[in-house]
Amino acid sequence: LCLAFVESNFNISKVHENADGSSDYGIFQINSHYWCNDYRSHSENFCHVDCQDIMHPNLLSAITCAKKIVSAPGGMKNWVEWKLHCSGRPLNHWLTGCNLG
Repeated sequence: LCLAFVESNFNISKVHENADGSSDYGIFQINSHYWCNDYRSHSENFCHVDCQDIMHPNLLSAITCAKKIVSAPGGMKNWVEWKLHCSGRPLNHWLTGCNLG
């Protein structure tokens, strides 16, 4: 939840254009150079997904791709905003009121 907040303020349709010509998409700001294909810039497309699908309201493609990113070398640190605002900080307040037990 911290990641989704600091990357997009929970905005599933957010698109951020980067200086290198790639873009970041959706609630987790998934990058088109590595993880999804936006058909505008070169993409490794490691998640095998269109960037537009990352912004679908059901979040399935975004979550599936985010899990792949977390499993890759670097893990959560693949997101700069995670390193700056979430890593090493208490995160339990993000789950307050969720009744997960």
